[in-house]
Amino acid sequence: MNSDLFLPNEGINLVKYSGKEFVDKLGLEVVQNAVSSVLHGNNVRDLTEGLTQRRVLIIGASLIVTYLKGLSSNEKFEEQLTSIINDGIKHKNFSSDEKTYLLWYLGLTGKSIQNVVRDKSIESYSRVFDSNLKSIADDVERIYGDIKLDINYEDKNIIMRWPNLLRCLLAVGASTLTTRGSEKSMYGKTFEKLVMGSTLTILGFELIDRKDTSKKSKVFWLSDKKDDVREIDTTILIRPGVGVKFDIGFIGPGNTEISLDKVTRYGNTLKRDDSTYLVTTIILVDKIGERSKAPELAEDRQGTILQMSENYWVYKLAQILKEKCNYDSPITNMTKEASLDYIEQEMRKIDLRKFLNPVDNDSGEIKLEI
Repeated sequence: MNSDLFLPNEGINLVKYSGKEFVDKLGLEVVQNAVSSVLHGNNVRDLTEGLTQRRVLIIGASLIVTYLKGLSSNEKFEEQLTSIINDGIKHKNFSSDEKTYLLWYLGLTGKSIQNVVRDKSIESYSRVFDSNLKSIADDVERIYGDIKLDINYEDKNIIMRWPNLLRCLLAVGASTLTTRGSEKSMYGKTFEKLVMGSTLTILGFELIDRKDTSKKSKVFWLSDKKDDVREIDTTILIRPGVGVKFDIGFIGPGNTEISLDKVTRYGNTLKRDDSTYLVTTIILVDKIGERSKAPELAEDRQGTILQMSENYWVYKLAQILKEKCNYDSPITNMTKEASLDYIEQEMRKIDLRKFLNPVDNDSGEIKLEI
């Protein structure tokens, strides 16, 4: 590692983490409360936005500290930083997280590696980058005037001017794009499994491995893939010959066509071992527009769309399973209000980690072939 480059563990550790690590970091009780809140009709995005902001700001602070430490040890740090980054991403001892962190100082995210750098080398991109950054710094100074920031950090006075400030702004911007993109995907995929697994457990189903064909009633498994490689989020077997396929997504009011497509995406039969199951499809979305005809159109296609924004959507799901599959869940005959109390009580008994794989994540990590 270059002696002028200090990479704080606090920032590196937040570059990526899996859904299972997310549960471990926050604590089981906190995540249980969040899932319970979704089962009561609350928006998962509202619940996770504070966590996203925390990660964005801690990473941003880490990037600034890294830069300040570099300047405090080397007055020519800015002039040499691009070269330091090029050396770092080729360093065998640098982890993929550290390389992702370094490339933020070049304004690069995973998407920009694919779409901007493409087949060029990082060194080739870097040469153009340095020229562009210098030109932009000159333009900014001409537009806004000179700037001189006198920063005291760790008992050292550090001077930052436009080139330094713009480099930090670019790094923070790239990290924010990466973090928000990966958080949206990771939280979405994580909460889809947590919500689906918790809901079905509360409704009386047992989680099993898909390959376990010994049980044929009141069981479910998560994330199945069929021959056409289209993913089925959850499958439940109610009893021999009767099943349900679930697709869950925190989809908003403007995506009715996506919801309707999913109703007919999967077939109405399921072959398992030597048995054939007749199945119905249930789509769980966050919200459907007030004027949308999606629910009626879904019924015409022998499927159901259910909104998780409704306070009693789990209770309503229990009624749907009763009507379509003749399945009595523990809350089928409760009042709506009593079902909410039951959900909250049962959530405390569920270990959410069992619904997640250790590597369930979409980190936004920059993938490089050096």
